[in-house]
Amino acid sequence: MSDSIQQMNDLNEEDRKRLELAGLEPDMKNRSGSFFQKDQEICQIASDCQGIEVLGFADALSRYPWVSDYIWRAVAKDKDKYTRYIAKQNDPKGFVIIARKGSRTIYPIQACLFLSDSPVQHVHNIIIAEEGAELHVISGCTSASAKKSGSHIGVTEIYIGKKARVTSTMIHNWGENISVFPRSATIIEEEGIFLSNYVCMQPVRMIQMSPIAHLNGKGAVARFSSIVVGTEKSMMDLGSVAVLNAPGASAELLTRAITTGGTIISRGRVDGRVTGTKAHIECKGLILRDGIIHAIPEIRGEVVDTELSHEAAVGKIAKEEIEYLMARGLSEETATATIIRGFLDVKVDGLPQALQQQIDAAIDAAEKSGF
Repeated sequence: MSDSIQQMNDLNEEDRKRLELAGLEPDMKNRSGSFFQKDQEICQIASDCQGIEVLGFADALSRYPWVSDYIWRAVAKDKDKYTRYIAKQNDPKGFVIIARKGSRTIYPIQACLFLSDSPVQHVHNIIIAEEGAELHVISGCTSASAKKSGSHIGVTEIYIGKKARVTSTMIHNWGENISVFPRSATIIEEEGIFLSNYVCMQPVRMIQMSPIAHLNGKGAVARFSSIVVGTEKSMMDLGSVAVLNAPGASAELLTRAITTGGTIISRGRVDGRVTGTKAHIECKGLILRDGIIHAIPEIRGEVVDTELSHEAAVGKIAKEEIEYLMARGLSEETATATIIRGFLDVKVDGLPQALQQQIDAAIDAAEKSGF
C-alpha cells in the first residue's frame, strides 16, 4: 500500500469498492462529515455541519480538555485484555464526534477504519451528543483487498444527552482471516434515543462483541438491530445488552442471522432494574448450509413493574414457501433468493433513508455473491 494515501479516493479501485460495500462514500457525497484512519494514521478529517465537530482523538483532548472526563466512563479500561491493550497505548488513535446542543446532521457523518499494512489496528472513539442534538454516524470498517490477516481492536464510548438522538450504523467488510474485537457502551440520559444498526455479511475469521446501553434517564430508548451472515469458517460471537436504570426506559434487541457454514452465537440481555420499564429480545436464525446458530437470550428483572420478554427461533427455508413462489412463476433459485431477502430486509423505525439505503446495498451485495 502506497504511503501517499491521504484520503479515501487515493485508494485503488478495488479497495474503494470495499469501502463502498461498508457503507462509505469516498467522494463525500451525501455526507455531513468524514473521518478516515488507515492503520494508525489519521489521513482525512472533514465536517460540513454547523455545530458538529469531527476530530482526531489527540486533537480533541488538546482543544477541549473536558473531553477527558468522558474517557473510560462508559467502558471500563480493565473490562478485558482488549480494553487493557487500548488503555496502554501512549498515542491513542480514533475519532471524537461532538454534536453541540440542538445541532442536527443533514446527512450522516461517516467514519472509515481501514486495516492495510499493520498487523493490528487499534482505536478509541468517543461520540458526544449534547441536549437536543441529532446525530447520524456510519462506521464503515474494512481491510485492504491485499490484506491476508490481521486484527482490529476498538473501544467506542457514546454519550447521549437529554432529548438527544444518535443513530449508529456499523457495517463490517473484513477479510476471511481478520479478527475483530470491538468494545462499546452507550450512556443515555432523559428521553434520549439510541438506534444501533449492525451489518456484517462478508467473510471474517472472528468477530467478538457485545455493546451495552445504559438507559439512565427517564424515558430513554435503545434499539439494537443486527443483520449477520456467517460464512464458512467464520466465528461470530455477537450480542447486545440493555440495562434499564430509569422509569419509562425501554429497549429492543433484534437479530437476523444466517449461516452458510459458519458459527454464529447470538447473545442478548436485558436488565429491568426499576419500575415502569420494558424490553424485548428477538433472534431469528436461518441455516442455509450446515453451520451453527446458537441463540442465548437472557432477561433479568429486579422489581415488580418491569416487562421483559424474549423470542428465539432457528430453522430452514420452508419447502412450501419455495413451492408457493414457484407456482407463481419464479424459478427455485429466484424463489429462494426472494425468501432470504425478505428474511434479512429489516426496516428500522426512525432510520434515515440514507442509512437504510446503505443496509439495503449491503444485502444486495451479499445476495449477488450467493451468501
